[in-house]
Amino acid sequence: MQKTFRIIDEDGIHARPTTALVNTANKFKDAASFAEAGGKKVTLKSILGVLSLGLETGDILTLITEGTEAAEALDALQEIMIKEGLGELHE
Repeated sequence: MQKTFRIIDEDGIHARPTTALVNTANKFKDAASFAEAGGKKVTLKSILGVLSLGLETGDILTLITEGTEAAEALDALQEIMIKEGLGELHE
């Protein structure tokens, strides 16, 4: 499962919201979660991995989840993206 977002935070993706994403991803033991941008895919269970994407305002980020809890994990990650003002759904 996957959802794509356009980054709207003027600071891009930085440490505080990345921590919220990673903590959320880690709550789902039966789901593998990934972030993909610019042709690079990293696990969402690593703060440094997500920060290594270097996401800035306007960039496109795809969140990908796999496993038995994939739908629940993706919904929770979407909530963080929107609640934290990081990104908006991108079609």
